[in-house]
Amino acid sequence: MRLARIRTPDGVTTGEYDDGTVRAEDGTYVVGEDADLLAPCEPSVFYCAGRNFGGKIDQMGESDHPDRPDFFVKPPVSLHHPETPIDYPEWCSEFTYAGELAAVVDEACSDLTPAEAEDAIRGYTVLNDLDSLDQDRRTARKAFDGSAPLGPWIETDVDPTAIDMYTDVNGERRQEANTERMLFSPTEIVAFLSERCTLKAGDVVSFGSPPNPGVLEPGDEIEIRYEGVGTLRNTVR
Repeated sequence: MRLARIRTPDGVTTGEYDDGTVRAEDGTYVVGEDADLLAPCEPSVFYCAGRNFGGKIDQMGESDHPDRPDFFVKPPVSLHHPETPIDYPEWCSEFTYAGELAAVVDEACSDLTPAEAEDAIRGYTVLNDLDSLDQDRRTARKAFDGSAPLGPWIETDVDPTAIDMYTDVNGERRQEANTERMLFSPTEIVAFLSERCTLKAGDVVSFGSPPNPGVLEPGDEIEIRYEGVGTLRNTVR
């Protein structure tokens, strides 16, 4: 099932997405005609895994693989909707992307095992971890308004362990990988985080990105696709 969140003339609602329509409790809506697609949840925080693909570690010039998940956070103001233009930051001169698989937490939880983490996940979606590379340190680079485009929906029925992913910028292939190349699985990362932080319903946990060559420029269109989950699409203005 694909769970989508939409804005209608009567407000925001959630329902099942199917071939351009969303069936909600109050009716059926056609996306792009009588409803706009929004990010599928409103997280209190984004937990983003770093260095979770071997190729990414090589790109960063590091030789050792981590023995436990590495993560950072983005605040709620980082949320950005699918199909909505991304503003190129005025204070940035080197702007890049990272196509990531992300889980949405279903209910408040803590101290989970990986098996329990699987049951605590509502489903999976796609995150673009935008990065202003010329800024100092990870928080300044990644935790800014609109730095986390998310969507287009939550897929509740998918096995995340061997998914092909692709990132295209203006039709040019920039990233291509499979989630089986992750150093730590999605459930391992969710369990690890739950030992340290109470995860809340709607929070987002993303699982890192393969190497991401190239930068974004105004006018670019970026598409991030995880097979069986969906395609997150935005333009840069």
